[in-house]
Amino acid sequence: MKIYLTRHGQTNLNKQELMQGRTDEPLNDTGREQARKAREFVKDINFDAVYSSPLIRAKETASIIADIPMDEVITDPRIIEADFGDYELRSYHKLGIKLTSYWLLPEVFHAPPSVETVEEMVDRSHAFLKELEGKDYDNVLVVCHGGIMRPMCGYLQNVKRGFIWRPKPVNCEVRVFESVMGKHRLVDRYL
Repeated sequence: MKIYLTRHGQTNLNKQELMQGRTDEPLNDTGREQARKAREFVKDINFDAVYSSPLIRAKETASIIADIPMDEVITDPRIIEADFGDYELRSYHKLGIKLTSYWLLPEVFHAPPSVETVEEMVDRSHAFLKELEGKDYDNVLVVCHGGIMRPMCGYLQNVKRGFIWRPKPVNCEVRVFESVMGKHRLVDRYL
């Protein structure tokens, strides 16, 4: 199975550099154009299934990249963005030392109160991927978010701690992973 994993396109909240976790913000025009460009990378791929987070920015991105109606996108809450709790919609530049430290180095710093932990993101995203691997698909598109994509990449690159935090996923970059008999590897990346 090949898993085409991507982050949604840009939203106005991304452009304003605000923490956008569970806020349900649609793509802006730039985000739609990013999704159309990503579609060019995969236009010859026949996806057996298209999954996304239940948030509109991910569903719309999935619909554009796969060139299918939005109601054909399968949503799964396990790949929704991290819950930023009290920090939701705050400026990237005014988060304070606790969240800034945690978001930069989650290997070292703990999540502040009200913020979802990396361990929680690992548990839910890995459960999604394990279930996905049990399906009889050759090619599947999965559209999610910059935060949750990090533990998904950790699983798909067999990282012991369960996540790969850097490099930060770029809007609409496509990372292509191969999953065969429980073994995974990154086979391509489109920016």
